[in-house]
Amino acid sequence: MTVSMNGHKKLLNVTIKPEAVDPEDVEMLQDLVLTAVNDALTKADELANADMGKYTGGMKIPGLF
Repeated sequence: MTVSMNGHKKLLNVTIKPEAVDPEDVEMLQDLVLTAVNDALTKADELANADMGKYTGGMKIPGLF
């Protein structure tokens, strides 16, 4: 399963492989979606922090980080 988000934390796409869908185990699919979305959010935050670092020169600005 993959999810795509933009830098504004808007979910753009969810792709679920057919073999991940088991009607007998819906909980597993729910866990996969939850994990994939949280991973995408973490990556978006990391990207935003790395991008912001270019402008702040590594300074820690209270309230922004």
